[in-house]
Amino acid sequence: MDQMQISAALKQAGLGRIIGDIENLEQPSLRLVSQAAGSQRLEPASSRLGGLPELPSQMAWPLLNGIPQSFIAQIRLEELKPYGISADLPSQGLIYFFYDAHQETYGEKPADRGGWQVFYYGEDPARLQQRSAPPGLPAEGLFQPCSISFYSEITLPGKPDIFLPDFNWTADEQTRYEDFLYNFPSPQDRSAIHDRLLGHPDTIQDDMHLQCALMANGIASIDDPGAEAFAKTSLDWHLLLQVDSDEHAGMKWASAGMLYFWIKRADLAAGHFDNTWVVLQSD
Repeated sequence: MDQMQISAALKQAGLGRIIGDIENLEQPSLRLVSQAAGSQRLEPASSRLGGLPELPSQMAWPLLNGIPQSFIAQIRLEELKPYGISADLPSQGLIYFFYDAHQETYGEKPADRGGWQVFYYGEDPARLQQRSAPPGLPAEGLFQPCSISFYSEITLPGKPDIFLPDFNWTADEQTRYEDFLYNFPSPQDRSAIHDRLLGHPDTIQDDMHLQCALMANGIASIDDPGAEAFAKTSLDWHLLLQVDSDEHAGMKWASAGMLYFWIKRADLAAGHFDNTWVVLQSD
């Protein structure tokens, strides 16, 4: 759906009075469409999901408690230029994503930090080396290689009230919005794989902004005396990458869930990709 189609659909859904609010909540995103590579060799230094990464020689494969983490994805930033997705992303280089190979990191406690790694490499891609699977990587933590293509998409939040300081929607409008979002952008799309870069997440459970703000700052509970200050910064956190249970890569997160990598806007703009938080949600 483009902007005009979304506006028309909102009016048809009986949301005309609050259409301005909803349009202000929209965030651009890139859907990642994976395709199993099989025996086909992927282009050097290209975006990919699963398989094995191409890393600079000085970059060590990340570990968790001595066990190699799963390689999730590498994103080649030059491939994103046609979509104008975000001025905050570097214009070139690669971002790498790794995650706990045993899937025991849910991002629900401060001690989960270290259960994932995000790296940025902005130098000559010719220096990258194809890595082999490291000894000790669990078999279930090595995913099938997939190529990635992209297309632009507008996203909407599941919890609009947290973004609107003067939230005044009626109960009927809230219900109509929930119904609209359930079928957005189309009923057929809801059953598709939802891998995405930036934008609003496709949330399975609770909203994650507050969780990221607290856990990333060592606060385990909203009842903690220090929670209030960090809760005020929750909207500083933005989705960086969302990875669905993707059958093409053989990825299944808990019970057909999703893996979300979050980052603060300031860290994204500064290229501090090491300062992220991960949440795993499932049904």
